[in-house]
Amino acid sequence: MVYSLLYRRPPHVDSARSSLNGDAKPKSFVGSMRSVSTNSSTKANGIPDALSFDRIISGGTCPPCTVRDFMNYLIYIEHAAENLQFFLWFRDYTKRFSALPVNERNLAPVWTIAQAEAEALAAQTSNVGTKKLISPATAAVFRGTDFAHPDASVDYKGNPFGTPPRTPQGTPLDGRESYVQSDYGYVQSDYGWSDTASSVQTPDETFQKRAAGAFTKADMKWQPFSIQPFREEISRIVAAYVADGAPRQLNLSAKERASLLHALANTTHPSAFQTVNNTVNWSLRHQAHPNFIRWTICNGNRPRVIFARGLGVGGIIGGLTAAVLITLSGAGRGWRILSAIGFLIGIATLIAAWKGMCVVLHGMHHRHVRPWELFAEGDEDSAILELKKGSFDSIATTNSYENEPWIARYEKRNLIRKVFDREVWIQEPALRQIQDTIFIQAIGASVIMTTAIVGIFCAFPKGGFY
Repeated sequence: MVYSLLYRRPPHVDSARSSLNGDAKPKSFVGSMRSVSTNSSTKANGIPDALSFDRIISGGTCPPCTVRDFMNYLIYIEHAAENLQFFLWFRDYTKRFSALPVNERNLAPVWTIAQAEAEALAAQTSNVGTKKLISPATAAVFRGTDFAHPDASVDYKGNPFGTPPRTPQGTPLDGRESYVQSDYGYVQSDYGWSDTASSVQTPDETFQKRAAGAFTKADMKWQPFSIQPFREEISRIVAAYVADGAPRQLNLSAKERASLLHALANTTHPSAFQTVNNTVNWSLRHQAHPNFIRWTICNGNRPRVIFARGLGVGGIIGGLTAAVLITLSGAGRGWRILSAIGFLIGIATLIAAWKGMCVVLHGMHHRHVRPWELFAEGDEDSAILELKKGSFDSIATTNSYENEPWIARYEKRNLIRKVFDREVWIQEPALRQIQDTIFIQAIGASVIMTTAIVGIFCAFPKGGFY
């Protein structure tokens, strides 16, 4: 079974970071949700329903289209995994918050968009023309009291609410690791929190200072309410995703960041993240997800695809050479049809390779093993191996992978080994159907072009030179 012969794979989408500002993303997200409900995703952007974003996140797909493969793509290819990491945390956090007793949920009231916009506008207004200069002596007298000037408190050396230096890359703020089975594989239990998901395990002072510094930079006049549920966890999220220089800092505008911090200072209700979640959701659905599907369609690594393109060009040159030699000879016109073999194979191989596919691998429905999958150690479950690389584990780790051992080992592999690397079977049926469709398109285009080229050569009279 194949899709329409007019099928086109998803086009590459440029990063939303440079194409939209913070105000446009949430609006575009709302509009996109309406379009998804009224149009078929296959017709709209080349992504079948079986490979939709929601289906991948819910664990309804097979390798190489699982949420773990999506995470690896964002880490190693797009270099922008923070959106998916935040999205998974927020989904888990919403479930845990909804499971709290009613009396605990009432401590964190719902936060509305109107409140967020009013708080952000008030913060911006208070920063214009209202700051007064005070002498150093006066600042020293009132330092540490309720009458201290906000700027003086921030600039005070050793102030615990100042933004501290960043922690070394790849160092989690939580040293414990525990794994539980979820609908998308094995993930660390509650993203590094206690077994009851009520507090963070062995918190480090670094994330507390970074979170306090973020609230201070937002000109908060008070500290967040500590009696609300998951307050310590929210501070950790601020330190990991919101604060300047955070290890997984989200791409938020100044207005979005200010609105979020003002909301989190008042409540830990999931509605406080609604605007940011819309921005993250838009980016995942309309930029990261289409690019991931487009990348997954390629069944070979770059050396193999270049090698396939070379074979395609070679086949075309071989067919052209045969057609010219037979035309110049004294053989009849019928013999010129033999050159169609080279044209047919060469053009089909070149078209498929131009779309990232190797026809040899496709014939077996195989794909090359990704470089970060090649050097998995032992027989341990691959999902847990991925977690150890810092994708689903503690939220306070960075997404840097430059020091992972597979990079140096893969660079040492010679070119021949890279071209003929290890292969695995493609388990996802929808992906195989897309590749079958592209292969048939390549064959069809090759037949048409070959017929035209051979017909032109057959029109020439024989040369009779030999």
